[in-house]
Amino acid sequence: MKKKVIIANWKMNHDFYETTSYLRNLLKIIYENKIHHKKKIIIAPSFPFLHISNQILQGTTLSIAAQNIHQMENGSYTGEVSASMLRSIGIKKVILGHSERRKYFTETNDILIKKIKISLKYGFHIIFCIGETGIDRKKEEHFFTVKKQLEKTIFHFSLEKINSFIIAYEPIWAIGTGNTASPEVVQLMHQYIRSLFLNKYGETVSNDLSILYGGSINDMNARDLFLQKDIDGGLVGNSSLQMKNFLKIIQS
Repeated sequence: MKKKVIIANWKMNHDFYETTSYLRNLLKIIYENKIHHKKKIIIAPSFPFLHISNQILQGTTLSIAAQNIHQMENGSYTGEVSASMLRSIGIKKVILGHSERRKYFTETNDILIKKIKISLKYGFHIIFCIGETGIDRKKEEHFFTVKKQLEKTIFHFSLEKINSFIIAYEPIWAIGTGNTASPEVVQLMHQYIRSLFLNKYGETVSNDLSILYGGSINDMNARDLFLQKDIDGGLVGNSSLQMKNFLKIIQS
């Protein structure tokens, strides 16, 4: 059976002490209560703490992801972090295409293609985010928007590369707003996304692909979301910052 995937995206939160104590306490509770089985748990802390976080989780079933990667191999890009830098400290997963990166850092589909290419070159597994705005949904263009996002990015890559991807559907109107989409609405979109991969890459890829939901997941709604057929887990933002809430989501 395919494992559920739960990703904590801490964004620009938690300092050194908060990061390290959270991870050590999380590990202790998860292993004492044996709640790590049949789940893939991934933590995405801030850049300064990736190395120590990876060391803390070394040899466990939990893993670390970077929140971003630069599209160039190296060069005069002050403040940026390259794929080779991340691999040199043992990081093998990265989140790309998050709506906040698209909005605040003007990441276009062309930039994201470059980021995907460099990530694949260095052997990263990619958590790739897609999703529509509130305006798209009001205009009933949400399916069209998501389809175009895939066609202009991931669908440029061959069948052999697709097993390096996890898809995270995050309707922009629901991120950090508390306006979680209903389980039925999310399931409908996830089913549609899976059908696009079926048409493009075939049944095996479609069945094996993990499609996560991200958009104000919390300990109250996670269970109903995860019970849906095509929802394979969650990309959790604010609700992952407090460990007790994140544990409830994992257990749900």
